Parts: sequence; structure tokens; C-alpha cells
Amino acid sequence: MQKSFIDQMGREISINFPPKRIISVVPSQTELLFDLGLDQEIIGLTKFCIHPIEKFAARTKVGGTKKLNIDLIRDLKPDLIIGNKEENTQSDIEELATDFPVWMSDIFTLDDAMKTIGQIGALVDREPEAGYLNHLIAAGFNDLQTLALQNRIDKKIAYLIWRKPFMAAGKNTFINDMLLTNGMTNVITQERYPSVTLAELKTLNCDLILLSSEPYPFAEKHIEEIQTAIPDTKIILVDGEMFSWYGSRLVKAVQYFFEFQKELY
Repeated sequence: MQKSFIDQMGREISINFPPKRIISVVPSQTELLFDLGLDQEIIGLTKFCIHPIEKFAARTKVGGTKKLNIDLIRDLKPDLIIGNKEENTQSDIEELATDFPVWMSDIFTLDDAMKTIGQIGALVDREPEAGYLNHLIAAGFNDLQTLALQNRIDKKIAYLIWRKPFMAAGKNTFINDMLLTNGMTNVITQERYPSVTLAELKTLNCDLILLSSEPYPFAEKHIEEIQTAIPDTKIILVDGEMFSWYGSRLVKAVQYFFEFQKELY
């Protein structure tokens, strides 16, 4: 049967319900779909949709998140494509939407992420499973917020996502919301992902600089590079998936953040 849905960009789509041929073009949402039990329905994903790894190899790769293989997607004849406003390019999505139902998320906060999980659950006929995931996430993050307050973490941090040039996660990002949830204050006042120099970072008097594992793969050698310029600030490597993946990865993120907070006491 045909069923209509409104995505998070306010666009109405009509799909054959429940969908049987799904292409997901955002890694965190791909992992969510597998965790909702849609192994048979997922026919395509991007080369960055590596979780769960044991299911990655068996699916057709439809390019990268920013450069989708439109012709290959057309050949696969999906009855639903699921994307994200920030992760995917507007031109790719608009082109695909002329031929296929494309449902788009637009996520900035933990509440947005949980809303998305619920909406995708409804979209793919997995509402009970989505509800259970949201129950786990809500309970876990409530405990994390309580713990952060009890231990008065209150650290000033900068979260770097790129090198050459250095770029940081600013306000109005999902990463920023994860920082706030864990008792940290982002010293970057600009929105989105501004460029920043080490000299500028030094003037911000951070308690911590967090180096993300993605999209730039920061490593130990980069700690040394930055520490030379900013010797009085502690620098830590962090798992970027835990700070920026907004699907079912949030269940795993709870335990990660419990351990992470211990480093901040």
C-alpha cells in the first residue's frame, strides 16, 4: 500500500509501505537500519557505511556521502532512500528525488536524534524496535547528565575535526550537544565548523582540546604537534563516531561517555 510521510526538511514523500528496497546514504543511519532488523531490505549503502562491518561487504556501494553514484542507484531501483541534509549534497538529493522517494533527516541535538530514530522506525515499519532503542538512549544519557553535574566537570574544550586547516565543531552541531550533555563548554562560539589557528586556540584558554578520529584521523603525532604550540592545555584523542553518529550508535556511546567522563574529574 502507499503511505505518506513528512521528512525533517518538511518534504512529503509517498512510499510503498513497508519499503522492501532501501538505500541508506548516511553511515550512522545505515547502522540504525541494520539494528532495526532490516538486513533483507537494505540493498545499497555508501563506502563509509562500515558498521556493522560484517554486513558492509555484502551490500552494493553507491559512492560516498558527498558524491553518490546516481546511475548505480537508479539501476538498483530503490523504493526508499534515506539521507541527511548535512551529510549529503543538495544536488545529489534533488536529482534522486525526481525519481525516488527520498526521506531526509536534519539533526543538531540528542532530542533531534531520538526523534529521527522514532520517525525512521515508523518509516520502515519498525516502531517497537525504534522505541526500545530510544528507551535505552534516554535512560543512559539522563544518567550521564546527572553524573556530569554531580562531578562538576564544567570543562572548557575545543573539539577539532580537521587539520590543514584546523577546523573545530562549533555551536549548532550535534557534536556540540554531546559536549554539553557531558558537562563541557565549547569555547568555539561560531556556528557549524569554522577554521581556527593554533594561535587562536591558545588565546581561548581551553582546559582540553579533543582530537577526533573522524573525519580527519588525528593520531598521537598530532598531539605532539599541537602541544608544542599550546603547552599548557591537555590534549586527548577521542572516538569521533561516539560524538557524531546519531543513530543506534548512541546506545554504545553511553558506556563510552561514562568512561570518558572519568578522565575529566
